[in-house]
Amino acid sequence: MPQVLFVCMGNICRSPTAHAVFREQVRERGLIEQFVIDSAGTHDFHIGREPDKRSIETAAEQGLDMTDLRARQVQKVDFEQFDYVVAMDKQNLDALQNSCPESYLGRLSLLLDWTDDWGAEVPDPYYGGDEGFTRVLEMVTSACRCLLEHIVAEHTLLPPKQ
Repeated sequence: MPQVLFVCMGNICRSPTAHAVFREQVRERGLIEQFVIDSAGTHDFHIGREPDKRSIETAAEQGLDMTDLRARQVQKVDFEQFDYVVAMDKQNLDALQNSCPESYLGRLSLLLDWTDDWGAEVPDPYYGGDEGFTRVLEMVTSACRCLLEHIVAEHTLLPPKQ
């Protein structure tokens, strides 16, 4: 059972967006029972809070519900538990690399490494306008689709028989 953790700084904008997008993509493929999906932040700024209102609204415009998600901070056990620890930008990837046991470093990646459609990083939309949240959703949707294709092939996942 593949386990995927999406990570940004505070776990209220980018990583919960990726969490919600990936969860819906997995659900659409009929594979939701075969995955563990979560998100977390490298910092403890917003522990227990729901995602940023603008993230929730932007996701809702695309039929995604992320109101059940709550911010949490990455824990040491996450490196052992999750097969894929996917950072939104290099700063957070560096923070993960600095706290990750060496034996699990191969599990870390940048989300946009999974696609050629965008640049290297998912920008933090927190201090910008609504258009930044829309752009993040577009980037994340594309990259999550590619990540899911990789995981499905890697783990030879099939939806349950009807």
